[in-house]
Amino acid sequence: MWIRFVVLVTSLSSLVSQATAQSLEAIAETGTLAIGYRTDASPFSFQTDAGEPAGYSLDLCARIADAVAAEVDDLAVDHVPVTAEDRFDALETGRIDILCGATTVTLSRRAEFDFSLLTFVTGTSVLVRRDSPVEEFDDVAGKAIGVLGATTTEEGLRLTLEARAIEAEVVTVASHPEGLQALEAGEIDAYFGDRVILLALTASAADPTSLGVANEWLSYEPYALVMRRGDDDFRLLVDRTLATLYRSGDIGGIFRAAFGDADPSDMLRAMYALQGLPE
Repeated sequence: MWIRFVVLVTSLSSLVSQATAQSLEAIAETGTLAIGYRTDASPFSFQTDAGEPAGYSLDLCARIADAVAAEVDDLAVDHVPVTAEDRFDALETGRIDILCGATTVTLSRRAEFDFSLLTFVTGTSVLVRRDSPVEEFDDVAGKAIGVLGATTTEEGLRLTLEARAIEAEVVTVASHPEGLQALEAGEIDAYFGDRVILLALTASAADPTSLGVANEWLSYEPYALVMRRGDDDFRLLVDRTLATLYRSGDIGGIFRAAFGDADPSDMLRAMYALQGLPE
């Protein structure tokens, strides 16, 4: 009886071990770190005109790749494009090892995935045409408002409309550039998104002076990198890399590379200080 029990427990432990194989072990076996990135989430994660991955989050993940390379000989780094819709599936299926983009941390997402230390904090607002009657969020009543589909941003928009008893047509788009194009063409009256992304869209517009971001902050959006759940060693390596960047001040160069002459908000400065955990 006891022998059969021990055999059963051993078999179950083996299955659990196989099901929760750690990323660092898998990366060492394949010699490849697969970094997932969005191609349309500038300035955090995007694809340059030359087809190269770039952005604030990609620069963070480049430092993480260096940390992995210190433990894995002859490491190759594979950048894998993902979308807002399939990014989490790519993690679950093992197509990528880490998601480097503009992903908001939520408790419901933490039930399924692990998140790093925070990498950025922002909030949602609306981008509007300066010749439009829409100046603040409440002005979207009876109007068409665009938002990136299948995101917490879309969920936040719908909840905000409901909370304020505002009736508006919600138009989902597949990418931020598509939302900008719809706004410029007059197909929508406002575009809802994270403020920092809206500012980047404004800068990329055909006529940046024709657009403006409302002063109102409508939510709190904390960003982080995403990994498979329960992968403690890999998450510790990621967190140690980020904490060192924050503590040393090296994050300043990465910020400036992505945001130019802009200064970090007081909230972001506080985040860097609080997340720079001691060794």
